[in-house]
Amino acid sequence: MTAAAPRSLDAPPAPGVLLRADGAEFTIVADRADRVRLCLFDASGSERQIDLVRHRGGTWSGFVDGVGPGQRYGYRVDGPWAPKLGHRYNPNKLILDPYGYAIDGEVHWNPTIFGHTVDAGFSGDGSTMDERDSAPDMPRNVVIGTDFDWAGDEHPHTPWDRTLIYEAHVRGMTMSNPELPEHLRGTYAGMAHPATIAHLQTLGVTAVELLPVHAFTSEPHLVKLDLSNYWGYNTLGFFAPHAAYAAASDPQGVIDEFKGMVKLLHRAGIEVILDVVYNHTSEQGAETGATLSWRGAEACDYYRLGADGRDFDVTGCGNTIDTTHPTSLRMVLDSLRYWVSEMHVDGFRFDLAVALGRDQEHAFRADHPLLLAMRTDPVLSRTKLISEPWDVGPHGWRTGQFPAPMADWNDKFRDAVRTFWLRDLAADTVGQTGHGVAELATRIAGSPDVFGDRSPMASINYVTAHDGFPLADLTTYNVKHNEANGEHNRDGSEHNLSWNFGVEGREDASPELLDLRRRVVRNMLATLLLSSGVPMLLGGDEFGRTQGGNNNAYCQDNEISWFDWSFEPWQRDLMATTQFLSALRAAHPVLRQRSFFPGSPVDGDELAALHWHGIDGALLTADQWSSGSTRTVQAVFDGADVGDDQVLIVLHGSDTAQPVTLPSSGPAEAWNLVWDSAVDDPAELPSTVVAGGDTYPMRAASMAVFTAPSH
Repeated sequence: MTAAAPRSLDAPPAPGVLLRADGAEFTIVADRADRVRLCLFDASGSERQIDLVRHRGGTWSGFVDGVGPGQRYGYRVDGPWAPKLGHRYNPNKLILDPYGYAIDGEVHWNPTIFGHTVDAGFSGDGSTMDERDSAPDMPRNVVIGTDFDWAGDEHPHTPWDRTLIYEAHVRGMTMSNPELPEHLRGTYAGMAHPATIAHLQTLGVTAVELLPVHAFTSEPHLVKLDLSNYWGYNTLGFFAPHAAYAAASDPQGVIDEFKGMVKLLHRAGIEVILDVVYNHTSEQGAETGATLSWRGAEACDYYRLGADGRDFDVTGCGNTIDTTHPTSLRMVLDSLRYWVSEMHVDGFRFDLAVALGRDQEHAFRADHPLLLAMRTDPVLSRTKLISEPWDVGPHGWRTGQFPAPMADWNDKFRDAVRTFWLRDLAADTVGQTGHGVAELATRIAGSPDVFGDRSPMASINYVTAHDGFPLADLTTYNVKHNEANGEHNRDGSEHNLSWNFGVEGREDASPELLDLRRRVVRNMLATLLLSSGVPMLLGGDEFGRTQGGNNNAYCQDNEISWFDWSFEPWQRDLMATTQFLSALRAAHPVLRQRSFFPGSPVDGDELAALHWHGIDGALLTADQWSSGSTRTVQAVFDGADVGDDQVLIVLHGSDTAQPVTLPSSGPAEAWNLVWDSAVDDPAELPSTVVAGGDTYPMRAASMAVFTAPSH
């Protein structure tokens, strides 16, 4: 046993590892611990233990001569075993550094990694300490260097009104791309390959939102099913990139490959937004989960616990990080700053963000210290901050309630688009009344009822995301088909708002039915890309990717989730449509306005910059606006104030073809047709000019876009 070099007890260093010229300083917070040992591992796996020195505030540290990059390490922490008080110290367990910048190896799911005794199926009551050594089954942290050539790198800082977000999975997007060298498929380097970047650029993407790239592990129940966590919402380290996504095999190479990906994406003008999971960890509940890191350092500092020491869980994942505690609050902020300052990312999407803003009584507060800190921090406040504005706890739905400058995923937009183009269309085919157009029109206008105290730029509009059906499957399946997940189809949401148009799946669909489905897919893409707010496109929707009806593919690291790049002709047409609609949005500032449109949307308000018309070309009346039987609406965006044209968008949600009378186009007297969802390939659109007051034939369930000079 070796004692670490002392330092002033009144000036504890920051958590983590600080490299110096002659060694390294190791620091961990373990407030109620009696003893903390740093464990250094050599190339053979032999362990050398060094006692750390306690400082004020529960910080333990020590300087070790001769340590440099590449050193493997972990910690063992002694303290009280008092589960009912939340204390689960167990010196037999090697734990990872909560501030570890690199992780080498994987968690081997054996009973030894649990702090309490469990059986072979990982079941136990959580009360009895397990005295077996977990080190043989645990990964190691690795000391890394900080040398990287960032010369020439600049954050794109794309304005929100010019942002198009593309949600992507590093492995899923690149694993099967034949244009990538085989050794780069499924990796950070593959994500930054010229072929990947070219695909993003042709779509007009300005930001990739990557599913979790923090180091993660699988859940025990997946291990027992011989499955693995694919999405990554099961964090093992908040500072370390997931090593399995790197072509490099050494920990330093993993770090450098991630940085290289960011640098190359920046060079292409593409921002990097990380989907981050600060609401829970991979340790699950205290009575059911393993001791991997935070629980072994001090569960009371990191997790929300009840009076009986049990986890208070608002995430559905067994535990919830307690962001009211200074230790956890600091860890989250330090992690965020690290990814911006050292890894050069451009923003974050916060998974189950309501969990981050709950106070000590578990109530959500928009002025929570963590949210306030992110708003005011000189580093973080300049990044893109996006909330998933809900969790599974009491009063967990909070869309529109996060403070500026945060933007929110707008689930109301998602549901309105699906309802109008799918569920209400299904109702229309059997003569039933739907929900009308008011809800959809409000979402197209930027959701002023939700974000009225901010701007349309606070609304992240989306129709699909990783969680749920991809866009093509929304038109193909009425019910989920998650049998491959091993839970007898019990997992996954029932709230899909999908419609199969009368035939479940693809095999028995007629050519006419497939044509209708694809037209509705184009409608939903157009509604997304032409609405006020910030659009987020799910990767693969641009070419009709399918998951075969699986709406919860979190454990499917296979062809269910990976992009299939062997496009059929209709998929190439859909790609062309997505590219065209993205370019159309970019070309028309009136579709990207940073403030809400003035004036009333109905009853002929002459000051309005956005007018809504009915199928007859007249302005919608209040009765038509609120009627569930209204299935056609025309939106006229007046771009005069932003130096743009007028843009007319016609949304025809009826199951029958009908002529639609176009509204007056002002001095230009005519509308130029620029896109029609009834045409598979935008390049094949015939040249068409329609005078205001004349009719245009709309196919069943279709959209059309016209332009005319402004007044």
